[in-house]
Amino acid sequence: MNNQWMQFANDVKALYSKDFVPLHEPTFNDKEIEYVTDCVKTGWVSSVGAYVTRFEEKLAEFVGVKRAVAVVNGTAALHIALMVVGVEAEDEVLMPSLTFIATANAVSYLGAVPHFIDVSMDTLGVDPIALKAYLNKIGEMRNGEFFNKETGRRIKALVPMHTFGHPVSIEDLVAICKDYHLELVEDAAESLGSYYKNKHTGSFGKISAISFNGNKIMTTGGGGAIVTDDETIADYAKHLTTTAKIQHRWAFRHDEIGYNYRMPNINAALGCAQLEKMSEFVEQKRKLTIKYEQLITNLQGVRLFKEPANCDSNYWLQTLILDDTHNREEVLAFLNNNGVMSRPIWTPMHNLDMFMDCPKMDLSVTDSLNERVINIPSTPIKEV
Repeated sequence: MNNQWMQFANDVKALYSKDFVPLHEPTFNDKEIEYVTDCVKTGWVSSVGAYVTRFEEKLAEFVGVKRAVAVVNGTAALHIALMVVGVEAEDEVLMPSLTFIATANAVSYLGAVPHFIDVSMDTLGVDPIALKAYLNKIGEMRNGEFFNKETGRRIKALVPMHTFGHPVSIEDLVAICKDYHLELVEDAAESLGSYYKNKHTGSFGKISAISFNGNKIMTTGGGGAIVTDDETIADYAKHLTTTAKIQHRWAFRHDEIGYNYRMPNINAALGCAQLEKMSEFVEQKRKLTIKYEQLITNLQGVRLFKEPANCDSNYWLQTLILDDTHNREEVLAFLNNNGVMSRPIWTPMHNLDMFMDCPKMDLSVTDSLNERVINIPSTPIKEV
């Protein structure tokens, strides 16, 4: 590799004052210790407790929705979100191939079929223009529902994902779902703190899923949440995630197959402290973006991905897009060998063995981005 990448690696290490810079680390201080310690002292560390309730209320307020249901991880949130909007076995669910595997896994848990859609270079998320043209080609309405003419299966839902925290063209996708009678389930796992036209991601669809994994902009250790404006859906989601147990002071009765998905109180305590700092985290992330813009000026054939028009992104993961003069694997090897942890975008779902036979449209943009996208260290730092 030439000197420009060595200079970049050295600049990143100097920025973080470290000889090895991880991709993303959580940021904790005394508030997290205070809340978690208090939780431990109460003895209520499992799936019931004051911190779970508080976290759900504060999260709903932050996102701008009526309800939040805290669960064990983002995958569980997606699983239940899809279930409560009526996705059934053999239904097809539209989603980007360029996503983390949890999106496709959650669909598969229901016996449904992922149907892969291409993305836009402008957002890294589902391309609404390409999607509409594709649906017109392969689908038809039958008794108020949309079907794939080629497979005969019902297409029930669309799951757009806000890639690396950058909002997708969500208004256009809302319109498409209305026109084709599809349920919109937002995969907002990465986009807490991101806004499209001043409205928070995760508040556009009937129901959405968020992740609080350890590498997200804020964390509960492991954890996720379902968010919605629909009180009935929220109540049902909470019921399903608490093993479908009918409330009673002592009796154990369950009225359907449920899931042990509730977030433990001790994780919610951590989340309450983290949520209080979200504005600070986003501000630091955005300042980091400005710093990276300066650091890549000497990198020829490389651009830093910036938030789409009309969007305010949390910049969860800083993203470089390489041109054809760079070999992605060589760049990744060089940076990781020189103390700067970097990674490629996820392997597109249509390239994974278990999903190769799933329906898909032309995925040219996805395939192109797969060869050219890398993520670089993105932990927020106050010194930026």
